[in-house]
Amino acid sequence: MDVDKKKKLRSLKVIISEAIMVLAVIITVAVLAFIVSGYWINSDFEVERQGMLQISSVPTGATVNIDGEDSSWLQRTNTSKVLSSGEHTITLTKEDYDSWSKTVDIKEGLLYRLHYPRLFLKDRTSEKIMSLSGTTAATISSDREAMVLMNNTTKWSYLKLNAEEPESKPLDIAKYFSGVSLADSAPTGLFTSEIIDVNWDFDDAHILFEVKTGDSIEWVLIDVNNPEKSINLTKEFGFNFNKIEIIDNSASTLLAIQNGNLHKIDVPSRQISASLVKDVINFDHFKNEIVFTAKNTEAYYVGFFKIGDNKPIELTTLEQPAKVLISKFYDEKYITILQDTKLSVYKKDDFVEYSSFDLSFAPEEMEVGHDGEFITMNTGSRIATLDMEAGLIREWNADSEYFDWIDNDMIYAVNNGELIVYDFDGFNRRALSKNVSSHFPAGITDNKWLYYVSDDDLMRELITR
Repeated sequence: MDVDKKKKLRSLKVIISEAIMVLAVIITVAVLAFIVSGYWINSDFEVERQGMLQISSVPTGATVNIDGEDSSWLQRTNTSKVLSSGEHTITLTKEDYDSWSKTVDIKEGLLYRLHYPRLFLKDRTSEKIMSLSGTTAATISSDREAMVLMNNTTKWSYLKLNAEEPESKPLDIAKYFSGVSLADSAPTGLFTSEIIDVNWDFDDAHILFEVKTGDSIEWVLIDVNNPEKSINLTKEFGFNFNKIEIIDNSASTLLAIQNGNLHKIDVPSRQISASLVKDVINFDHFKNEIVFTAKNTEAYYVGFFKIGDNKPIELTTLEQPAKVLISKFYDEKYITILQDTKLSVYKKDDFVEYSSFDLSFAPEEMEVGHDGEFITMNTGSRIATLDMEAGLIREWNADSEYFDWIDNDMIYAVNNGELIVYDFDGFNRRALSKNVSSHFPAGITDNKWLYYVSDDDLMRELITR
């Protein structure tokens, strides 16, 4: 074979090889796009569109069982897998732990996240951390890493829980509340106000107290790290506030309703703004975005504004007052309106209705859950939970009206001294501990410790190794 023929043959081989490589890349990309779009070939060699399940747990490494069969492709949690559309029952088990189970509805081409399952050690031992003798009330931070222990004196305690040996430091509140009696001969003053409500800021460094002294309501912002920077808001501004909320991470900015007028309070400068909106009934915020209900001369309405805007926007009119929330789920923001038994969810950007539900009862309270994934509403022990991930609402009953959040995704109730936990939607009810006080908070810290109060003692149980 001459040289020219050899060159032509090599050139032809190169062209064919490159063509095969390009074709392989095209086929690979097409297959990946096919899979990402949720399409799959089943055991009958039929093309069907599927969804994806993403599941994690505390502790990690739980065995996953799907529809009654151990999965060969998903043996442990903290992974993802394509599933056929429709309902599937997911069960998690782990040696030495209890089990967790839920039926989920997988949608074609969509991702379903299960990030909140928690398993508890079966064999747990209680240990006493400290005596709370004389403590009349307590409040736990939103991250469940700290508590403030209150009593009838002006010497309270701030307790850090996120340590092997929880540390306590004194918290002198004598200067900040009006309901304080200071006798010259007494080692401490007496705290005589009634605590109505307590809220922590997002950094868990400030606590907003609403208290009643005689016939008067008073609002006090306590700085737990620097108590000398605490402020009695009622005294400072001379207003009888109806409602105050912390709207930033450091409690430097507050929103307050006074005689129907919505004001912004700048805490560091001790300044209060002119009225931002008049005749406000209630409000909610997401960072600097505010949604509210108010009344004008013609009707009730829902409005929206950002702090710094010149004028609020009227979103819709209402026949009656309503409760409102603003939240973010994934990358979308939503406005939720509750009118009596009617729940409506709107996309914030264009205020188009996203979903609506009719409840069997009229909730008195409504709040956004962790990362905007769910919204809970309740009257007493009757709860309705809107699961934004599943697009479903479920009504259920807690075992007692003494319920709260034990972590970001689980509710607990105390009934006849028994501490009972549920997922945010009421599923996976489990009884954990006995002889638990219903008048003190309980919480899970570091995904490891369960804290609660029993017989005037602060107790701790190891729930995860």
